Amino acid sequence: MRVSLIITTYNWKEALAVVLASALRQTVLPMEIVVADDGSRSDTADLVARLGAEAPVPMLHSWQEDKGYRLAKSRNRAIRKACGDYILLIDGDMVLDRRFVADHLAVARRGRFVQGPRALLGAALTTEVLTTGRLRLPFAALGIGNKKNCLRSVWLSRLLSRQSTKLGGIRLCNFAFWREDAIRVNGFNEEFVGWGREDSEFVARLLNSGLKRHNLRFRALGYHLHHPMNDRSRLSLNDGLLHSTVEGRLVRCDRGLDHDDE
Repeated sequence: MRVSLIITTYNWKEALAVVLASALRQTVLPMEIVVADDGSRSDTADLVARLGAEAPVPMLHSWQEDKGYRLAKSRNRAIRKACGDYILLIDGDMVLDRRFVADHLAVARRGRFVQGPRALLGAALTTEVLTTGRLRLPFAALGIGNKKNCLRSVWLSRLLSRQSTKLGGIRLCNFAFWREDAIRVNGFNEEFVGWGREDSEFVARLLNSGLKRHNLRFRALGYHLHHPMNDRSRLSLNDGLLHSTVEGRLVRCDRGLDHDDE
């Protein structure tokens, strides 16, 4: 299976460097890494170029002009650049367990997408990770939210992972889907500007298209670095877009993967 790892980022190269390092330490490497950059300064491009020059797999930098928070558009641009049949989508502040890609491959099935777990690192632990460049995480470490998501167990995963058609609790910081399914729903809805709900709206259309949601537990672990809360001033407008998709049971959006402009 050809797998593309897409990593979203915006002006936090220190976190991105740690995340990329964790991606390159995988027991099973993706066929490529695509950095979906929503308008970062040139130092992010310099980082990707430097690491990409020595990486064992191609590392692509998908950049768009900084015109505010346009994560949906940034993700679409990266999907268009990606060559994989299966896409792993993470945030640029998600440090990966070394078996992250292998675990996702083990549960990939046609007819579904996968929502993976995350553990939340506190501010002090995040500072340590950014300073050292690595995550060494004993299970008893302090300053971790959702600590159960630090435990990897194939047996527990098989026992407790579940399929669902529910929309609640969607977080695309650890997410996997088939490229052809994204094309079917026309990718992310670029009407979403500003933080919030573009992930839920994308998933709503995947569900409306007939796919199932697989809630993966105890595998494909990711550790979310602490950061300040994003500006949520457009959340009510984005809530309205999500509501329209859910109520209308929409499958495709008008401004998506087939809408390639600035």
